[in-house]
Amino acid sequence: MRTVNFIAHNDIDLLYCGTDYFPALVQAIDGARSEVYFETYIFADDATGTLVLDALKRAAARGVLVCMITDWFGTGNRRVKAMHAQLEAAGVHHRIFNPWFRRGITRTHRKICVADGEIALVGGININDDMFCDYDHSISLEAPRWDFAVQVKGPLVDAIHEEVQAQWARLGKMNLVRRIKLYRKMRVVSKELAKNPVVAGFVVRDNLRNRRTIQRAYLQALGQARKSVMLANPYFAPGHKLRHALAQAAQRGVDVVLLIGVGEFRMQDAVAHSFYPKLLAAGVKIVEYRKTQLHAKVAVVDDDWATVGSSNIDALSLFLNQEANVVIKDVAFAQSLRQHIEQGVADGIVIHQDDFKHIGRVRRIGYEAAFLVYRLVMRIFSVGKYA
Repeated sequence: MRTVNFIAHNDIDLLYCGTDYFPALVQAIDGARSEVYFETYIFADDATGTLVLDALKRAAARGVLVCMITDWFGTGNRRVKAMHAQLEAAGVHHRIFNPWFRRGITRTHRKICVADGEIALVGGININDDMFCDYDHSISLEAPRWDFAVQVKGPLVDAIHEEVQAQWARLGKMNLVRRIKLYRKMRVVSKELAKNPVVAGFVVRDNLRNRRTIQRAYLQALGQARKSVMLANPYFAPGHKLRHALAQAAQRGVDVVLLIGVGEFRMQDAVAHSFYPKLLAAGVKIVEYRKTQLHAKVAVVDDDWATVGSSNIDALSLFLNQEANVVIKDVAFAQSLRQHIEQGVADGIVIHQDDFKHIGRVRRIGYEAAFLVYRLVMRIFSVGKYA
């Protein structure tokens, strides 16, 4: 399995929520001179969706090659069909990922945009309004959805650019020989340097050569942690290796804090709750975030390791879906992200060991049953990879 290939001399900016992300995304698309590659899981039919859709159409109208991928399940059949007709009429090339589950249950959960091979945006932010729930756009949120992305300039963009080109080609018509050559193609790193010496790596998860790359990146960072770990994630259901790594870090004196989004799905919350007793007993601090929808998939380890991306800490993201994260080794970036997570922790509710001592036996059994059902289903779908 591949490890993180770190590349120096990048400019990387943290983008907080749609307030930062959508202006940066539209600016990148509007500034493109030759090509735009764009991927997303959800592309909503709302004002935000219209904003981005119009930018893609404008790019195509001025002769830019625009290649767009949307996930069929995440965006919805009716929406992708309506968008497809609009996009093709406007000169935007549009491909739909895995319609009607023809290639199994795998989804593309990635959120990536690359303009001219010079600027890339990667993260967890879908194309939908920050003030409405992503799985039900009729439900309004009390505060903007809590999420992050990064804007990348510098040599790392080459790796991201190559990956989106490969994804586009994979979804087209290719013979077997061309596919094999594509999978074996080595990444070529640009010699052009950015202004800042930020070291970063681009990691993806797929069902080919990168089946455990993102999980391995987490495990390596947790294994090397010496002072602190701060991890924020909305759908917390890691396999035993990640659970063990979190507990082991806490037991050797590392300050481990989990900020977990709850309140969306009862089954998901029950599965997460089934892990609480052992993690709390190991010294892990657990904080539940209920202020708004937590959608961020971010982490900071010690003073200089951070990651931002699309991968949840659950079986779907770590063992089934296609995901993309950027791993950054930089003190200033890590500190900036840490401040956001610390604010999220301050806005959350700390869970104590005593909280579980007063939970009735029926609820405890319910949590365990939820985990057993989840594990069984995920083992079937992931062909035994999840444990």
